[in-house]
Amino acid sequence: MVQDTAKIKDVFRRRLSAWYRRHQRSLPWRKTSDPYRIWISEIMLQQTQVDTVIPYYHRFLKAFPDVYALAAAPLQDVLKAWENLGYYSRAGNIHAASHIIVNQWGGRIPDTPEAIKTLPGIGKYSAGAILSIAYGQVLPAVDGNVRRILCRVFAIRKPMDDPGEQKKLFDLAAALVPAKHPGDFNQALMDLGATICKAKVPDCSNCPIASICRAHLLDLQNILPITRKAPAIPHRQAAAAVIRNSEGLLLFVQRPASGLLASLWKLPGGFIDDMENMETGLQHRVKEELSIAIRVGNKLAIVHHAYTHFRATLQAYDCRLLKGAPEALGCQEWRWASPSDLKKLPLSKIDRMILAAIASC
Repeated sequence: MVQDTAKIKDVFRRRLSAWYRRHQRSLPWRKTSDPYRIWISEIMLQQTQVDTVIPYYHRFLKAFPDVYALAAAPLQDVLKAWENLGYYSRAGNIHAASHIIVNQWGGRIPDTPEAIKTLPGIGKYSAGAILSIAYGQVLPAVDGNVRRILCRVFAIRKPMDDPGEQKKLFDLAAALVPAKHPGDFNQALMDLGATICKAKVPDCSNCPIASICRAHLLDLQNILPITRKAPAIPHRQAAAAVIRNSEGLLLFVQRPASGLLASLWKLPGGFIDDMENMETGLQHRVKEELSIAIRVGNKLAIVHHAYTHFRATLQAYDCRLLKGAPEALGCQEWRWASPSDLKKLPLSKIDRMILAAIASC
């Protein structure tokens, strides 16, 4: 076992870099040096698996091949291209950032940590990843995978999600990044965490740094890293109103420009408080959104969906417009939508699920 931390760091760099040269994953964003394409890939990869991202990455770049095309596109087109990739605030952020890049930076992705972190959606991790990969800057890119690797290699027995410990792990990662090919080193860590040093059942027998990994040598690889106990995931109830006009078109509303699933379209309705009756709550949500009175009829469908911080159950009811004309109060817009319209509008996964369930009724 290598006892000296400085020696561990040196061996860590050399062995990981050599392993990456032989075993790196072939990914489309690794075949370009275009900062725009690297930026898009890094935003898409936030909390999303590589295999899920690849087809979206190709389609997105076909629709928006450069930052000028992205900035010129309507937000609705960007959201539609992002549909079902999740975490839709990322799409809104890159669209807003594209305007800043075009208007303030002449179409060039900023190349300093201070500047790039002023863009919407760019935090410490994204800044380090983009700048090291696209511009060769000696910066760490520290996410949960990297923190897990570091906690195992150095046998760190404090919760890795503790803010103070995260700062120490960032400093440790920064000390490891080599001056030569820092982007490759950061991507090597990403690959190691994704394919070898996994959260559950790490593949230590194929790990290039197993011989210096203190967790492996102490048989702690299935214990580390330590995390704080996660709070219970809340469960929320929601209701949607299926309202048709005389032509059979469905009433749809566009969500507010901020908040959950911002600017996507949906059936009228929303979350129902625990103390509210479902039907009465739906009447209240529709009144708040559209200033109309409805009669709530039979339940048509029910679907379940898990978000990052909560689970949701959405129930759809057959409803009739009783009084008033729709008016955009708690939404951006409203419209009567045909089946062909619904194919073009950006909707969230849970809304697509409820539409599919209604169609099968």
